[in-house]
Amino acid sequence: MSAASCRMIHDAERFRAAIGRIDDANRDDPNREMHNGEERPRELLYAERMSACLERIAPDAPEVVQLAARAQHIRRWEIPRDRYSMDREGYRRWRTDLGKFHAETAGRILRGVGYDEATVERVGSLLRKEQLKTDPDCQLLEDAICLVFLEYELADFAKKHDEEKLIHILRRTWKKMSPRGHQAALALPLPEGLRSIIEKAVAA
Repeated sequence: MSAASCRMIHDAERFRAAIGRIDDANRDDPNREMHNGEERPRELLYAERMSACLERIAPDAPEVVQLAARAQHIRRWEIPRDRYSMDREGYRRWRTDLGKFHAETAGRILRGVGYDEATVERVGSLLRKEQLKTDPDCQLLEDAICLVFLEYELADFAKKHDEEKLIHILRRTWKKMSPRGHQAALALPLPEGLRSIIEKAVAA
């Protein structure tokens, strides 16, 4: 955590306790991902990547955004995609239910370490993606989400879809991001093939 981030934390001990409990919750993930030769719980690794990305693009991010970033996928495996119909409506219901679930799960942790209801509700609002188009904090969180997707998940996604599908997804991702997010995305250390597809999507 940078000096700027530390200045945004009102109670460092409480914040560390919240992060620790969020990580403990994600440590139960039965799904694993290899990282630097080590098998890690997937959602724990995702949470760490979210925090690192947020630190990189906004070291002065408010405490509520830092908490929401860490809890973005908290215990996501408990609500699998295949529980819903495999169409657009099913996807929307899944995402809505996930947002509510993440907000409720994170809220219990935050209350447990002493955060007040205003903070709990604010973090919950961010996790439910409320007021995405008008809330700067929500936009900052969305930028981090998109950047983590581009840096760590796009390569595997690209193996399963043709270029036309990838460009369609990347255009939608690009529209979700702010100019700050766009700048950070273009600076990512991506393989040349993925970078060229992103450039095609952006140019279009």
